Amino acid sequence: MIHITLPDGSVKTFEENVTPMDVAKSISEGFARNVISANFNNTTIETTTPLTTDGSLVLYTWRDAAGKTAFWHSSAHVLAQAIEELYDGAKLTIGPAIENGFYYDVDFGEHTVSEKDFKAIETKMLEIARGKHDFKMRSATKAEALALYKGNEFKTELIENLEDGTITFCDHSTFTDLCRGGHIPNTGIIKAVKVLSVAGAYWRGDENKQQLTRVYGISFPKQKELTEYLEMLEEAKKRDHRKLGKELELFTFSQKVGQGLPLWLPKGAALRERLENFLKAAQKKAGYEMVVTPHIGQKELYVTSGHYAKYGEDSFQPIHTPKEDEEFLLKPMNCPHHCEIYKSSQWSYKDLPKRFAEFGTVYRYEQSGELHGLTRVRGFTQDDAHLFCTPDQLDEEFKNVIDLVLYVFGSLGFENFTAQVSVRDPENPDKYIGDVENWEKAEQAIINAANDKGLDYVIETGEAAFYGPKLDFMVKDALGRRWQLGTIQVDYNLPERFELTYKGSDNELHRPIMIHRAPFGSMERFVALLLEHTGGNFPLWLMPTQAIILSISEKYEKYSEKVLNLLENDEIRALVDHRNETIGKKIREAEMQKHPYMIIIGEQEEQERKITVRKHGGEDLGMISIEDFSEIVKEEISKTLKTF
Repeated sequence: MIHITLPDGSVKTFEENVTPMDVAKSISEGFARNVISANFNNTTIETTTPLTTDGSLVLYTWRDAAGKTAFWHSSAHVLAQAIEELYDGAKLTIGPAIENGFYYDVDFGEHTVSEKDFKAIETKMLEIARGKHDFKMRSATKAEALALYKGNEFKTELIENLEDGTITFCDHSTFTDLCRGGHIPNTGIIKAVKVLSVAGAYWRGDENKQQLTRVYGISFPKQKELTEYLEMLEEAKKRDHRKLGKELELFTFSQKVGQGLPLWLPKGAALRERLENFLKAAQKKAGYEMVVTPHIGQKELYVTSGHYAKYGEDSFQPIHTPKEDEEFLLKPMNCPHHCEIYKSSQWSYKDLPKRFAEFGTVYRYEQSGELHGLTRVRGFTQDDAHLFCTPDQLDEEFKNVIDLVLYVFGSLGFENFTAQVSVRDPENPDKYIGDVENWEKAEQAIINAANDKGLDYVIETGEAAFYGPKLDFMVKDALGRRWQLGTIQVDYNLPERFELTYKGSDNELHRPIMIHRAPFGSMERFVALLLEHTGGNFPLWLMPTQAIILSISEKYEKYSEKVLNLLENDEIRALVDHRNETIGKKIREAEMQKHPYMIIIGEQEEQERKITVRKHGGEDLGMISIEDFSEIVKEEISKTLKTF
């Protein structure tokens, strides 16, 4: 007999070789009908895998993230089979599940796949799915695997890097694929599929290797869910930050300047400045000091910090000076520079904590295929700060940073978020620097702070930065998509590597602890997320123009200018549309530009010294005094801009 522990802590006893599906049926036949994947002792397995030892079992349904992973991984197999049957000579490579759906990278040879082919692929996938073919895992020798993929250099390369005795395949229908496992019971669970797009992708992400075609898809257990997802995608297209950024004249890109290097237009620059000033004001209250560091640094700086070893391949090529053997790098991170600022003085424990903040621009070389609007760029500005404190101060400082992040989220309308405590993977110590004891202390400090603040958090193993664990905030936007936004990290290692010290009350030198934090993350990515979350309808306090004054004709320009001056005296950002256009056209274009308030000026307004106000979206506030309008604006701002 074996003992199976379930997530609620209960223990059930079964005969050896019981399967996860058998366990599910012992709980409830109804529950078992919904189980599509399982995990035993932290390893993903099939629902038909025989269990032979005591252990912990988790059963997943479609509603679980791990269940969706198994569903989409299995769907990738069905996509691969459809492609193989439709395109003679196509060579399959790899096809994983991703956050929303799955993809398969394929060498189509002489074939070209485009949007016009999507329907045929979908039809073939559904035909396969309706066969209700079981997914079955089997082991194979290296020789058998190589023989199966003779002529497919991609699969052969993968197999050559595997050890004999560790190679497994998954079979369903007439199709087989090299696979580690983690599938749904059978293809019949897949009821709705959609091929979303195709794109170029280099084999194994190496731009020096062959370019393949990546086919993206998504699938669901119900047609209704696919319909809802496609409706969400349509809404996402309307909210695409690249589209809105162009329409609102916030930023642009230039091939001559270079890919992944955004150019901020006047309205976008003003938006960034307001965001920076907003955070600077909060930081000043919290005792931060602003610093400025160069855009480049000597290679040795990043060797010392460890960034060169970890990020050297993703950096731009070194900058060589006329001096022999002298190399500089474009700054990939601000933290080494801030360590040197701290080191420029000798501090006492009475001086700590020191909180250095900077809106520092950094540079990393991203492959052109990975670039995407403002969310993936080669040059970006971090709202970076580094706090240097004593061990006794760590808990309070970390909690204060959490408060700052929550203030930012609240003022910008991000109410739906969870936290993620990202810790090291003890199985891969080479990924990290520093000793285990300091890592354990840092991880526990983050967990304690998250508990004390009542955060809803999960612990993710292997997601830590190379120098320390971190608390990441995962925000859901208006469309339900998850974004990593804002991070706080505890670091014992950089102070050690840079030999940072402070004099303690015992007159001895001690190492400070370093906290890294960036509530926005980067200005570029944050603006992109904010655009897509709000659809360009930013909180009123942040809008480039809070009100636009539309005069019915040139006769009322003088009064329009007077209204503008009065609003500006009340610190309301407004402008006048002087163009000789119809009022209807001015209103339509003001709506397109997402101006929160439209102030219409005509004969009656001038005579009564009032204004007619219309809100973005069509709500008519009627004719009111300028003073009343100012109060409306101030009240709306006070509701959204939180107090820190």
